Amino acid sequence: MTEQAENENPNEPLEALLGPDALLGVTNSALGQRWLQRPFIARHAQAISDQLGVSLTVGQLISGRGVSVEDAAVFFKPSLRDLMPDPASILDMTVGARRIIRAIDSGEKIAIFGDYDVDGATSSALLTRYFKALGVDVRVYIPDRMVEGYGPNAAAMDSLRREGMDLVITVDCGTLSYEPLKAAKDMGLEVIVVDHHKAEPTLPDVAALINPNRLDDESGQGQLAAVGVAFMLAVEINKLLREASWFNTDRPEPDLRLLLDIVALGTVCDVVPLTGVNRALVTQGLKVMAQRRNAGITALADVGRVSEAPGTYHAGFVLGPRVNAGGRVGEAGLGARLLATDNADEARQIAEKLDQHNGERRVIEADVLKEALAQVEAAVGLTGAPDTVVIACGEGWHAGVIGIVASRLKDKYRLPTLVIALENGPNGTKEGKGSARSISGVDLGAAVIEAQHKGLLIKGGGHAMAAGLTVAADKIDALCAFLRDHMRAAVAKASSSQALKIDTVIALSGATADLIDDIERVGPFGAGNPGPHFAIPEVDLLKADRVGENHLRCIFKSKDGSSIKAMAFRQADEPLGHLLQTGIGRRFHIAGKLKKDTWAGGGKVEIMLDDVALIGAP
Repeated sequence: MTEQAENENPNEPLEALLGPDALLGVTNSALGQRWLQRPFIARHAQAISDQLGVSLTVGQLISGRGVSVEDAAVFFKPSLRDLMPDPASILDMTVGARRIIRAIDSGEKIAIFGDYDVDGATSSALLTRYFKALGVDVRVYIPDRMVEGYGPNAAAMDSLRREGMDLVITVDCGTLSYEPLKAAKDMGLEVIVVDHHKAEPTLPDVAALINPNRLDDESGQGQLAAVGVAFMLAVEINKLLREASWFNTDRPEPDLRLLLDIVALGTVCDVVPLTGVNRALVTQGLKVMAQRRNAGITALADVGRVSEAPGTYHAGFVLGPRVNAGGRVGEAGLGARLLATDNADEARQIAEKLDQHNGERRVIEADVLKEALAQVEAAVGLTGAPDTVVIACGEGWHAGVIGIVASRLKDKYRLPTLVIALENGPNGTKEGKGSARSISGVDLGAAVIEAQHKGLLIKGGGHAMAAGLTVAADKIDALCAFLRDHMRAAVAKASSSQALKIDTVIALSGATADLIDDIERVGPFGAGNPGPHFAIPEVDLLKADRVGENHLRCIFKSKDGSSIKAMAFRQADEPLGHLLQTGIGRRFHIAGKLKKDTWAGGGKVEIMLDDVALIGAP
């Protein structure tokens, strides 16, 4: 294809540069990856483009995400009207809703027991707001991560019972909490579990266990975050109250749409697939978020300096970490309090406190990450690869940041990762609090549950991509050996198929603000609907400056004189960063996600680098 043809139609795939297998011939990039074209059906892409009246690029992106021509319209404009399931299809949903209505009618005292992460905080805040709209006060209990750990515990149940609570609703936890929930029942405290984590065949004895990931649940809604399940519960309660003529002029029916901003925040931050109803919940929730109705989310946006309509990036990387910071290094209940309050002054004070905690979290995280990296490198060497699972264990590490550190190590080594913080247990013996993150294709939650069955854990649970556990210090070696052996085949299979999937190749001159406006119509992007990756071929590297602690800001230029700014986050000290810093004046293929350069203004575009390939390298 000639340079003239590229400039005339810059967004068309550069077919002449596409090899029969590896895209642009890249089989071993700076990150050791093969670049592959995300598969799509050309005739379907054209049909989608014609049907929706959108560009062929948008048609290709939709087809490349496995969407049929028949489903394209619903995918393109997801609505709750089209995608909302019947909440009653989830096992125990109606049972739980009826029990809650009975508690409301009889004046029983209700408590919400939530997890300390964003999904738990949003679930707790959503139900608090819903009950408040019904005229019902509830007690919210968020356990201290460092003292109580994850999920219900007998001491907390006893405390709630002594306060006079009659019914406890656990959110984002409880599915595997057999002993604490048995203790609650023995105290005369009824419990409803609202959760989404992996379950076992045997379930706790509770009034209702609402979890679409129960093994006997056939609703097909297992992709929901806990906050999505909590929203379904509110919808079911509303329906039953409406059918009973409970609402009247003095007791109006709550508008559940106003809760969707909270649902969107929890759904994005828990990294569940943005497919099915989740896609509609997030799409509509971001619209509600933009209206700045929730005092807490508004205050978070202000301290995070969000000056534009919020998207999944803002939810996942600006708002969410601040909500999480309370549970990680501060007061566990701050996030739920913030999202539930209608008082703007209170919201501002809590948001500022969470922002401060988030800064503290970054410092602690950096220290633990440095030690964990040194430990892994000492075990495998600077250029070596860990065996199947990356494992780091340290005494004195803050348990509130080990999940983030595990995620960083997982990204670096592209392997499942477990980070363990050693501490003194309740009886004076050493035990480890562990947090694990996985790679696509390796079910970590199932591995942790199997380890529990084998007696290797004090407790543990999670889902495919993330898990938490508590392990006795003298069983850590056995646990590590088990995980390596148990996941070896799955990791080998997943690793062998690892590649960077690129949606299309464009000329640098085609990376425009109009193109970004076009592709954003395929959002919201996240797990299950990845943001589009573009490859830009044959560009010269003009600059590669280190910024911040470990980032690179680069400038690339094409033969036609077009240029683009590129950011490589957390790569300055990695192989990709070394290649860029020594490659000034050389020619590269580059790949990444396009975004508008809001600092430069004027419609300029930058690329967030995922990978690069040096042209002419072996």
